[in-house]
Amino acid sequence: MKNNILENFREASRQYSDASIFMHEAIARKAGLSNTDHKYLGIILQHVSITAGEISKLTGLTTGAVTGLIDRLEKKELVKRQFTQEDRRKVIIIPNIENSMKLLKPVFDDLQAKTADLLSDFSEKEVQTIERYFREATALMNETADHLNKK
Repeated sequence: MKNNILENFREASRQYSDASIFMHEAIARKAGLSNTDHKYLGIILQHVSITAGEISKLTGLTTGAVTGLIDRLEKKELVKRQFTQEDRRKVIIIPNIENSMKLLKPVFDDLQAKTADLLSDFSEKEVQTIERYFREATALMNETADHLNKK
């Protein structure tokens, strides 16, 4: 690949990454959350239930940091803790979908509509290429994070 094309791609990717961080920080502020709590809530919302240990493994957070996260989200009634009958030390986190959607849906509805409009300018093949890039880049970033979290 030509150096100029690669450099332009890196610059666009960096700008996209920065814009994504700034947008999510603005969403978090609007929702009364920290940026990290907002992003980790998004991970929790992808599950019907998830244990504190699984959150720790997914995020690389210490168990103490996960406890703090759950405390903050529970205080805002965005999740609830449920203890298992077999082992009261095991905590299952249940997302409160209704409260979370009340908080986040208005912002994301607008963003999703604008994203759909943007994608309508691309061919199906181009969208599939963009999707493939995101999936493969995500795998690379997850691999990098896993490697760094193990050090």
